[in-house]
Amino acid sequence: MSQYDWCSSNTACAYFHIDGVADHGICGFEDIPCSELTSCESKNNRCYEFEHICVHHPRCHNLPVCYPVSMISQQICPPVTTPNVTITTAMPISTITIAKDTNQEFACFIPVPLRTSATFIPSNATWIQNGISVARGNGRGTEINQFAYPLGIYVDDVQTVYVADQYNDRIVEWKYGATSGKVVAGGNEGGNETHQLNKPYDVIVDKVRDSLIICDHGNRRVVRWPRQNGKYGETIISNISCFGLTMDQNGFLYVVDTEQHGVRRYETGDNEGTIVAGGNGKGNYLDQLSNPSHVFVDQYHSVYVSDYSNLRVTKWEEGAKQGILAAGSQDEGSTLMQVFYPEGVVVDQSGTVYVSDRMFNRIIRWQKGATEGSIVAGGNGEEKQANKFDEPMGLSFDRQGNLYASDWRNHRVQKFNIV
Repeated sequence: MSQYDWCSSNTACAYFHIDGVADHGICGFEDIPCSELTSCESKNNRCYEFEHICVHHPRCHNLPVCYPVSMISQQICPPVTTPNVTITTAMPISTITIAKDTNQEFACFIPVPLRTSATFIPSNATWIQNGISVARGNGRGTEINQFAYPLGIYVDDVQTVYVADQYNDRIVEWKYGATSGKVVAGGNEGGNETHQLNKPYDVIVDKVRDSLIICDHGNRRVVRWPRQNGKYGETIISNISCFGLTMDQNGFLYVVDTEQHGVRRYETGDNEGTIVAGGNGKGNYLDQLSNPSHVFVDQYHSVYVSDYSNLRVTKWEEGAKQGILAAGSQDEGSTLMQVFYPEGVVVDQSGTVYVSDRMFNRIIRWQKGATEGSIVAGGNGEEKQANKFDEPMGLSFDRQGNLYASDWRNHRVQKFNIV
């Protein structure tokens, strides 16, 4: 197909050539503002931004640009079939097969969405200190506009928030601007049947399979649940004391096992997992963890773990046998050198760590290599005001760099707009 050829029933979509591979391309939304597209890395024309692929877009730039994978979804650009071209998707790779008679294939790695922003966050970025209750704070309860101790959260491309509503045994979806949520998993009283959850701790979205992956802590399992009108979940990992989980750009799943004080990575079809952090018994040495809670994986496959009882966040580079201190000092206290009971953790593309300090009700930012952090939200006491938390837990960014935090005892999710 030629550059900008018609490729979808959505006439706003067009064909873009993939850089470096002849006669291969993607069908994507054409009218993205040119100012939002950055040039590919000059040495090898690759994209190091999460969920971007290097394509030609001569109407915007002379050089190849990094195009967001979210804009080539079949929801946006429903595919059409032509005599020579078919487009198929697989997990965790999208394989575009062109000219069937030659059986040529090009494997295009499409990153799975993570909990960090797809854009670079400046080191001096600030956020408005009064949070907005995007998942409404209507007190503890079982109604659809209430929570009972929300824990893990995930924010998708269009600012839909998914919340692990812990004591209501359900996952709730709150669309942007909504005044109430929608139960998308569980919500059938706590239990261990396939249509039930029991104290879910965390949730992420697997866009490639259009499903939710849930840490069903009370049932000691990880389940996959269809995102669209799913009635039942499928157990994909059993007998694990799961707390937090995430996924890397290859589609590998990372799960915190609090009972074994470690983090396991599960590759496609793997039921046992491989220890990638901790797993050497409970302790405070750098090759150990103590009651880890949340986990984050960056684009280089480094694993960041909230080492809860050790009052620190440690970074485990791919293949490392021990971690590196990334935040905290392992001492109790409220200074900016300390993190007292770290919970949610996310990392931006420059390696800056953002972590929930549960004890002192604040979100702290630690620049890469820093010996102390800075408060970016909260830290004003333990109450219900817009600039305060009562035990912040899960963290997430959206694509604009806005910060989200689950406010556990205030039964709400707060959004802090980036300035």
